[in-house]
Amino acid sequence: MNDVRYPIVELRQYTLHPGQRDVLINLFDREFVETQEAAGMAVIAQFRDLDDPERFVWLRGFEDMPCRAEALGRFYGGPAWKTHKDQANATMFDSDNVLLLRPVTARTGFPPPTDVRPPFGHPTPPPSVVLATLYYRDRPFDRAFIDFFDGQIRPVLIETGAAPPLACLQSEHAENTFPALPVRIGENVFVWFAQFPSRADLDNHLYRVERSDHWRDYVQPTLSTMLTRPPQQLRLAPTARSLLR
Repeated sequence: MNDVRYPIVELRQYTLHPGQRDVLINLFDREFVETQEAAGMAVIAQFRDLDDPERFVWLRGFEDMPCRAEALGRFYGGPAWKTHKDQANATMFDSDNVLLLRPVTARTGFPPPTDVRPPFGHPTPPPSVVLATLYYRDRPFDRAFIDFFDGQIRPVLIETGAAPPLACLQSEHAENTFPALPVRIGENVFVWFAQFPSRADLDNHLYRVERSDHWRDYVQPTLSTMLTRPPQQLRLAPTARSLLR
């Protein structure tokens, strides 16, 4: 990968069979990180969903849609997946909950990693957590919404203990260039990611947001008129080998 900020990102949420999440994470971190990156994609992050013990969430990035097709073809046609796909698939109840995303602006994508990925067998996951917030509406997110996010939502987030968002992404409506892997089609989603040093810091932030007068009296009512459903929040704990940590 070059130094672009992953113009195409998949947000993948897998529902697993009971008790299988750590089995998949162990297999994924051992067999599917370097092999995917060697095929031409970036494994940005892997997470445990703190609110659903059967959900594994991960992010991977691509330079563009044609490169996505080529990289996925190389990986899923290659030896690592062919050798371990049966074991991986046996852990999964559903792997089709996939959003295809792109940065909202040229400056809101995930930056290239600055840390070295821990080796397989690294015993301790980081204490940090990531909050992913998903907004849904019945039309594309436009300049007016982006201005509202930057002018009204972002300041409240920072005032209540969140760092500036790591990334802000929205739906990529290009044709799925690798139809063997389904993606959610026809949705308009805006996703922002924020990082916190610990679960306690995240919980404190959420507590303070709920008690913010400006949020309660203006931001939340205005936001609700722009969306077609309540926001979805994912509290995510990075795995031991996640680059985003």
